[in-house]
Parts: sequence; C-alpha cells; structure tokens
Amino acid sequence: MDIDVLGTLAVREMGTSITPTAPKPRQVLALLALHADEVVPVGTLTEELWGSEPPRSARPTLQTYILQLRELITAALDEHGDDTRTAKDVLLTVPGGYLLKGGEGSHDVQDFERLAGMGYRAMDAEDFPEGARLLREALALWTGPALADVHTGPHLDTQIKRLEESRLCALDQRIEADLRLGRHRELLSELTVLLSRYSTHESLCGQYMLALYRSGRRGEALDAYQRLRSTLVRTLGLEPSPALAKLQRSILMARPEGVAGASGVRLA
Repeated sequence: MDIDVLGTLAVREMGTSITPTAPKPRQVLALLALHADEVVPVGTLTEELWGSEPPRSARPTLQTYILQLRELITAALDEHGDDTRTAKDVLLTVPGGYLLKGGEGSHDVQDFERLAGMGYRAMDAEDFPEGARLLREALALWTGPALADVHTGPHLDTQIKRLEESRLCALDQRIEADLRLGRHRELLSELTVLLSRYSTHESLCGQYMLALYRSGRRGEALDAYQRLRSTLVRTLGLEPSPALAKLQRSILMARPEGVAGASGVRLA
C-alpha cells in the first residue's frame, strides 16, 4: 500500500486508489493511514469524527465507514486479481479498534522522516552539501499542507501541527546548509516569502538577516530585525531572543570577525 498525506490524501492498494470522496470515510482513512500498522482505537476515531459528544449512532456509523473503505479495498484487490487476501486482511478489526496494514509500500511521512534524519546527521558532521541535498529531497515530498483536502477533527489537527513543525525544522536546517555554502543571494526571495508567512519565527528572521548582510544589504538586515521586534512586542509582549539581538548588534557594528547568529551560522 502506498500512502501520501503530505499534501492531498492519496492511498493506493496495488496502484489503485482506495481514497473515498465522502468527507467522513475520508477522515477515517486519513487517521488510519497516518497510523498505518498501528491500532487506532474506536474511541479515537469516534472523537475525531464527532468530538467529545458523539451521537448514539456513532459506533454503527463508524462501522459503516469501515465497510465502505473495505469495499474500495476489495475492488482494488479484484482489479489486480489478488485472491490471496481479502479487505479484512488489509483493514483489520482488532480488539478495541482498527489497523490499516501498510505492508511494503511507501509512506511519504516515513520517507520524509528518514531523509530529514539523514540530513540532520550530515549537518552534525558538517557535510553541508550532503545535508542540503538530503533535506531538499525530504522537503520535496511535500506537495502542499498535510491532508489539505481532508476535514479534520482534534486528532488529525494534532498530527498536522506535528508534521508542520517537522517540516519547518527541516526547512530551517536546509536554509542553514545553503547559507554555509554561500548561497545567500539565492535564498533571499524564498526567505522573504517565508517571513511573510511566519512573521514571528526568529530563526528564519536570523537567516534572512544573514542573507541580506552577506548580499551587501546591511540596512535592510537591520530593518528586518526591527520589524520582527515590533511584531513580537505588539503580538506577544516579548523581546527577541538574546541570540538574535546579538546578531543584530554584530550587523550594526559590522564586525569582520563575525558572531554566531540565530541560525547557527556566522557573519564572516
């Protein structure tokens, strides 16, 4: 089974889509797919679909959604002449819940985490070209916001936030690798867009300041710091971190020896 959630939901059994179009069964499949090869309790699925006050018909309705998913799986197995398995062998009923078997197919979240982990290890070893390559490959698996076309409840919302945080961490490290490799000018347009989306993200702001400074745009780098500071004070009542303030002072004084910035890279 091939599972993609880093963008729109797509689940394929032997290359044939088993992704339903109806919102509720789609929501069930999304949660099962995110936890492929793990038991998802009935209570978790119920809360995902109906919140903390499910209707009395919640359990039989959930069973209907599972039946609809199994019908799609059966059609996929029949299409490919697989008579060694049934839908109940792919989407199992287990004590307390359900389990979707991923088998030996692909799962874009697992692929992302594997590539990002390799990228982080390359960064730790100061192999910045390899770190940049691996992290870029990991980020390329994202085709949009996670589960962009799925209605979400509390459990999917939590998973989406976790995935987005993982994506931002990988993006931060990939940008740092590119800065280490002297690609500051190439990063400016990307960082401009990112800061418009994440206006209080200090690490991204520090990287933007460094890219501007190294591109000979010292005044704009200082302006970027002031914009971040104003936003933090206005929206959160906070001052920038000591690391970012130190970077700002370094740029202000244009010290040739350089200091460590918020992103961990150096001015000089």
